[in-house]
Amino acid sequence: MSDSPEQDPYLWLEDVTGDAALDWVRARNAESTAELAGSEHYRTLYAELLEVLDSDDRIPYPRQRGAHLYNFWQDAANPRGLWRRTSRDSYRTHDPEWEVLLDLDALADAEGENWVWNGASVLPPDHRLALVELSRGGADAGVVREFDLDRREFVGADAGGFTLPEAKTRIGWIDADRVHVGTDLGEGSLTTSGYPRVLKEWRRGTPVADAPTVFEAKPGDVSAFYVQDHTPGYRRALVGRSPGFFTSETYLRPDGSDELIRLDVPDDAVVDMHHQWFTVHPRSDWTTGDTTWPAGSLLVIELDAFLRGDRNLTMVFEPDERTSLSGFTWTRGHLLVSTLSDVISRIHVHTPGPGGWTSAPLPGVPDVGAADIIGTDPLQGDEYILEYSGFTEPATVAIGVIGEGDPEPVKRSPAFFDATGVRVEQFFTTSDDGTRVPYFVIGRRDEPAPTILHGYGGFEVSKTPAYSGLIGRGWIARGGVYVVANIRGGGEYGPAWHNAALRENRPRAYQDFAAVARDLVARGITTVAQLGTEGGSNGGLLTGNMLTLYPELFGAVVSQVPLLDMRRYHLLLAGASWMAEWGDPDDPDDWAYLRGYSPYHNLDPGRTYPPTLLMTSTRDDRVHPGHARKMAALMAGHGMDVRYYENIEGGHGGATNNHQRATKMALVLEFFWRTLGGPDA
Repeated sequence: MSDSPEQDPYLWLEDVTGDAALDWVRARNAESTAELAGSEHYRTLYAELLEVLDSDDRIPYPRQRGAHLYNFWQDAANPRGLWRRTSRDSYRTHDPEWEVLLDLDALADAEGENWVWNGASVLPPDHRLALVELSRGGADAGVVREFDLDRREFVGADAGGFTLPEAKTRIGWIDADRVHVGTDLGEGSLTTSGYPRVLKEWRRGTPVADAPTVFEAKPGDVSAFYVQDHTPGYRRALVGRSPGFFTSETYLRPDGSDELIRLDVPDDAVVDMHHQWFTVHPRSDWTTGDTTWPAGSLLVIELDAFLRGDRNLTMVFEPDERTSLSGFTWTRGHLLVSTLSDVISRIHVHTPGPGGWTSAPLPGVPDVGAADIIGTDPLQGDEYILEYSGFTEPATVAIGVIGEGDPEPVKRSPAFFDATGVRVEQFFTTSDDGTRVPYFVIGRRDEPAPTILHGYGGFEVSKTPAYSGLIGRGWIARGGVYVVANIRGGGEYGPAWHNAALRENRPRAYQDFAAVARDLVARGITTVAQLGTEGGSNGGLLTGNMLTLYPELFGAVVSQVPLLDMRRYHLLLAGASWMAEWGDPDDPDDWAYLRGYSPYHNLDPGRTYPPTLLMTSTRDDRVHPGHARKMAALMAGHGMDVRYYENIEGGHGGATNNHQRATKMALVLEFFWRTLGGPDA
């Protein structure tokens, strides 16, 4: 493929909803489904996966909001879903009594729209009003409508409700009559990445266009942002700009004031506020006075003291070469800190007191792999909701109160596959530059078997051990082996692990992944002919590079919602927001290295490639479907072994309901069974 976009013969496939492009999509979909979806094996696989997704025994994951726990639920009877809530006491029972707030299937039918749930923001402390976001077909862009939870109905614009048309909006409550909002208000209101540039304070009953401006980002930034603290006595907001995906310029905005106070923290730091406390998580070493705080640490200080110039911070977490911060959250009186130690989860409780901060492990967290705090209500008390699972241990949700012993398990997911004889092992291999790279192997390993190698390797995202009923039922239970690689570019070992594979160093992530592939064969876990690889989004770029740079290592490749054309990615949808991760293709120096890992440009007509499946979604308005479309057309044009499937709905997740999710997964697994061997597919 020529480096010049003007000479790209498949540019027409970037016309997302153009007639010619969609005709091409429908023809490719028909070919792929005729090949993959026509067998009894596929139909059985699809039915089993749908059974997992529609199971009434699944955990209804809760979100704490005042006296209620909220949940969004999809099943066979409610494919678009129900937004509902229940009391804390009822949630602990086997069959909670749910109050349905919004039925998306009924709403979609009434309005003739393919509405997909994008979330809701509920106003504390009385939790009577919500800002509901809905998208058409699963896109990131959505409409905003105010919702009255007591009356269970929308508050229309004619009644003073906060409503906005479709856009990539950022909106959140200040109080019952004011919101922070950034949205598409015409020329100049969005950044080049397509996100809000102008942040306003919008008062009920007034036109949003006339709302006073609080903050303006620069046109080339990723976005303007805000974070609102609703704590009584500490009401305030953080506002600012994100020049890059992992950098920010942050200001404190006291409640009721137009004053903006610049916070003196590194531009790569993550900051947060709670009551009187201010937390800082620097991604690079930070020197204050005579002290250098290490990258990846977590620091805390009283905000007023920090604003006065005090830099006597307390380091509540210090990373080491094996341990990194994976997250933190507050209850009313405690700071819960989650870490990874060689990719295994740990959680500690940190508590301020007269003598300083104390720390202790959170009790009742089993050593199964992944554990996360999925809910607290820091305005209400010290209750928390914990989820834990492992590759073969179904998820459990437990509710506890700090200081009152072990949390009580209240919901357990059923086992969706027979894990008898399935082993979970962690191995380490050595990458090209000597770096030690971990990976997990899950399966019955009596002899070399069909194996799927999964990875991501970007944006400081960690791949942790967690239960998957779909992979378990559709792959492991049928004799397949599943592997998760923890390569550089991710967050498994903190910011340095991510930074090691940025921009010109991104090939290190691919070298890590290739090293895992070789190690699997060397250990006798699988063979090259039986080894497939799968990833999505940045993971789709990863597997695209496995296809073009390391085709000799794999028997099959799946790339989902991928980036593949690194010459034009920054011009397509949200692509400009990721230039800090990869670089600027318009800069000749950046393109010189980007070309080396642009799969669309590295496809060699004279080289043999493994069978390939490319998948995406028409409604993905984050990663442009043109990446996958053009790669499929280029490969087919050279007579290569490729098939293509594009879900017309789906957004960046590739699916909006359980039928679509089951279809997508069944196509992937059917493709792997056919290309890698195993049960008669």
